[in-house]
Amino acid sequence: MYYILYGLLRFLSFFPLPVLYLLSDFTYGLMFYVLKYRRKVVMANLLIAFPAKTEKERKRIAKNFYHNLVDTFIETIKFLHWNIKDVEKRFTCNLDGLEEAYKTGKPIHILGMHNMNWEYVNWGLDRNVKLPFLGIYLPVASKPFDKIMYNIRARYGTVLIPATGFKDAYLPWIYRQHILASAADQSPATPLNAYWVNFFNRPTAFVKGAEKGARTHNASVVFGHFYKTKRGHYHLDTKFITGHAAKLNEGEMVKIFAKYVETSIRSQPSNYLWSHRRWKHEYKPEYGEIIE
Repeated sequence: MYYILYGLLRFLSFFPLPVLYLLSDFTYGLMFYVLKYRRKVVMANLLIAFPAKTEKERKRIAKNFYHNLVDTFIETIKFLHWNIKDVEKRFTCNLDGLEEAYKTGKPIHILGMHNMNWEYVNWGLDRNVKLPFLGIYLPVASKPFDKIMYNIRARYGTVLIPATGFKDAYLPWIYRQHILASAADQSPATPLNAYWVNFFNRPTAFVKGAEKGARTHNASVVFGHFYKTKRGHYHLDTKFITGHAAKLNEGEMVKIFAKYVETSIRSQPSNYLWSHRRWKHEYKPEYGEIIE
């Protein structure tokens, strides 16, 4: 099955990107108008985030989101054919935040969000950072597809750390200076084990793992915001937060991060992954205090 899937995707990867974008446009129409893939979730999320916008404005954001989502997968197919020079033509970055973190001599944790296109960031950062680059990833349920994605992401040296076996896989790195990147805006599995902060004027659950790890190892922390500048081209901004994560009060990093994510989303609303249920948990007092 792996070779069949890989062969098909590899074949598609040789088509010019403009041709693949025609496929993307067709798939977008199919997903939005016919299959209506997670459309209720997307529109509900947008209503929470942008209640002041009209239905027409939110629908426009949703349509652009679906375009970006399908483009992400189409562009990922091209990674089976592209080399790093192809990506460098389409990816730029401002690493001032990382430069500040290097000075601390500590491990650096980059906290990012679910923006498009994350594959560009993986390849682009791996080629531009000064330390071993580790990325936390969630293995895909389909083993053939997971193997393809693993090979794409690890091709130029990124050390992939599975979220499902993080502790053992990360252990060899804890005493070496490195960069660990993760998408820290996930919705936690259980609301009882979460930090609750105001996010788009609504109490929202954020996972504890990213902050806990940074505090445990007293890492330097950098936030990252990546976004589309035009079709097929992306940019990454980095912001230095602290060189002493352990000195921050518990929950403070997540509070700052939530505000950063919200500001980033407002600047590029269609670039965020609206199809995941960001507000699937409703706040209850027994979950703990809301961090102000």
